[in-house]
Amino acid sequence: MKRRKFVKTNASAIMGAAAFSIVPSTIFGKTSGHNAPSDKVNLACCGIGHRGGSVVKSLHKTGLANIVALCDVDMGAEHTLEVIEMFPDVPRFQDFREMFDKMGDEIEAVSVGTPDFSHFPITMLAMSLGKHVYVEKPMARTFQEVELMMETAKKHNVHTQMGNQGHSEANYFQFKAWVEAGIIKDVTAITAHMNSRRRWHGWDPKITKYPDGQPIPKTLDWDTWHTTANQHDFHKDYVNGQWRCWYDFGMGALGDWGAHTMDTAHQFLNLGLPYEIDPIKIEGHNPFFFPMASTIAFKFPKRGDMPACDMTWYDGVKNQPPLPKGYGVSTTDSNIPPPSDGKLAPAKLKPGKIIYGKDLTFKGGSHGSTLSIIPAEKAKDMASSLPEVPKSPSNHFANFLLACKGDEECRSSFDVAGPLSQVFTLGVLAQRLNTKLIFDRETKQITNHPLANVMLKGAQPRKGWEEYYKL
Repeated sequence: MKRRKFVKTNASAIMGAAAFSIVPSTIFGKTSGHNAPSDKVNLACCGIGHRGGSVVKSLHKTGLANIVALCDVDMGAEHTLEVIEMFPDVPRFQDFREMFDKMGDEIEAVSVGTPDFSHFPITMLAMSLGKHVYVEKPMARTFQEVELMMETAKKHNVHTQMGNQGHSEANYFQFKAWVEAGIIKDVTAITAHMNSRRRWHGWDPKITKYPDGQPIPKTLDWDTWHTTANQHDFHKDYVNGQWRCWYDFGMGALGDWGAHTMDTAHQFLNLGLPYEIDPIKIEGHNPFFFPMASTIAFKFPKRGDMPACDMTWYDGVKNQPPLPKGYGVSTTDSNIPPPSDGKLAPAKLKPGKIIYGKDLTFKGGSHGSTLSIIPAEKAKDMASSLPEVPKSPSNHFANFLLACKGDEECRSSFDVAGPLSQVFTLGVLAQRLNTKLIFDRETKQITNHPLANVMLKGAQPRKGWEEYYKL
C-alpha cells in the first residue's frame, strides 16, 4: 500500500511534532476557567453518527479538544448531520486513510466510534503514527486483534482509552476502595446480565444465508465501510447499529454490555483470562447472528490470595439469572446513554451484576452504578464501617484528553481494557461454535478445538488490508 511508505517515513517526524504542539496546562486558560486553543488536544473523529456522534459531542464538551477532522463512511447521511453542523468548517473525509495522509501532522488524538469490526484498522494506523486513541467498546472483534492493539499501544507509547465510561464514575472508585479495604474479598462467583430485547430478537434463527443485497445509499462508501472484513452485498440490516447482530461485524450483547457490567470486577479482582468458557445455554443458535438467549460460564483460576472464580453471563429476555435472597429492587443508572435505535427496552431485571463473596453478597447495575450489600439489613449494619469513596476527578472523556496532555493516566487504557475485551472474544467464540472451549492462559491458545483456535485470529483480511496487521 502507498500509505505503508507514508507510515514508515513520517511516523517519527509526526510524533516529534506532536510532542511540542501542546502548551503546558499551567500557561493558558486554567486560571480563567477555560482552555485556550493552544492548550487543547487536536482531535480527529472517526465515526460521527449514532454512538460515534455522542462520543464526539462528549469529547468536545470537556473543553479540552480542538476538533480538526471529521470522518465517516456515510458522511452527509441524516445521522451524521448534527455533528457536521456543529463543526461546519472542519475538513471532512469518508476514508480514514485519506484523512491521515492529508492531515497526519495536524492530528494529536483520534476518537473511534465506528462498528466493532472496524475499530482495529483505524486504531492501529493511528497508533503507528503516534496518535493517542479513544475507541468505543469492545476494543476489537477477534482475540488476536486485541492482542496486536495492546502491543502496538505499548510500542508507540501512546495514551489509549476504551469507551466503557463507567470506568471513570462512582462504581470504579467504590469497587477499588472496597477491595482495598477488604469489604469485597474471597469472591468465588459473579453473575453479569443483560436481559432487555436485542436488535436480532424476533428474527428467524433458522436462516440459511445472508440477506439478499439492496441498493447502496448514495451517501455511503460501502467498500470502505468493510475495512478489513470480507465483502458483503449491502443490506440495511448491516448498518446503523444493525452490524451488532452479526458475528462477521459485531460482538452481540456480551461485547456491548459486558464492558459495562464486568469491567470493575475484572480489573480489581485480577481475573485476567479464563481457562474454560462453557456455553451452558444457547437458544436459537445459528452460524450467522447472535442467539436469542445465552448463558456462558467463564472459569478463572486462583490468583495469588484470591480464590478461583466463576463469572456467568446471561442475556435474553427470558433468561434471567437466579437472584439471591434479599436482592430487592433492580435499579439502573439514569446516566446510561440510550442505544442508537431508541430507548433501552424495559426488562424485569435491569442490566447489572451480582458478586458472591465468602461473607458478603453485592448487587450492582451497569456503567457507573454503585454496589449495594444485600440484604438491606446487612448493609445497614455495615454502613458505619464502609470506607470513604473518593470522587472522580474527571469523566471518561476528560480523563482521556487530560492523559493526552500529560495531566492524568487513562483509567481504561488498553493494558486494562484489552484482557477484558479478550474475555468477550472468547465468549463470542463459544456462542458461535456452541461448544465448551479450554483455553491455555500461558500460551493463549485453545487446546480442545482446532477450528476455535484458528478463529482466535479471525478470517483472512480482504486483499489490500493485510498491512494493518503488520504496523
